[in-house]
Amino acid sequence: MSIERSVSLSTPTLSPADTIGKALQMMDEHKMAALPIVSDEEYIALVTEDHLLEAADDSVALDDPGMLQFRPAISSLSHPFDALRIMYEAKLSVLPVINTENKYMGSITKDTLIDHFATQTGISSPGGILVLEVSPRNYSMYEIARICENEDVAILGMQLHTGQEGMLEVTLKLNRTVLDAVVASFSRHNYHVTEVYGRESDKEDMLEKYNLLMNYINM
Repeated sequence: MSIERSVSLSTPTLSPADTIGKALQMMDEHKMAALPIVSDEEYIALVTEDHLLEAADDSVALDDPGMLQFRPAISSLSHPFDALRIMYEAKLSVLPVINTENKYMGSITKDTLIDHFATQTGISSPGGILVLEVSPRNYSMYEIARICENEDVAILGMQLHTGQEGMLEVTLKLNRTVLDAVVASFSRHNYHVTEVYGRESDKEDMLEKYNLLMNYINM
């Protein structure tokens, strides 16, 4: 899926003829820490609030060469993961999106990127979370998926992270909140389950509800 679907057209743009003072005012009004400079639909540069505040004279126009050196951007054909990487590495809250002819298509903001990953990776869907620890040589996405499928559990999202001593930390977002059976299945297959985020088993849940009811009756 290309990033084009997540482009925001609501991000205001600046003109090279605008002054530093106007740029700072627009950033303050829109609560943004950076804005793109665009001229005749062509992407020119990105100016940040920190950079503008270093200027001694806020009446200077943005077409000053010192204001046009920072040009981070991403192609509209790129994947959202690429946008996430660029924004993380450059500590950006706004990333301009361009086409193959350097035409400005809009911007990716931190909020739109969060919305994308929340809806596309299953984060916003109801379900539990399971964390496994496995050595890299024993990691098998096929086997992990098969164990879940055997317990009638679907994987909505998966994240890999290299933890201590080179072990892989596999985080699974699942479509079930009661995870007792799948946890037991992973344990039988010699997986180390380090964390479980979900409801208790149905039996324990019913017992808890029963005890709460009895306590209420006896009040």
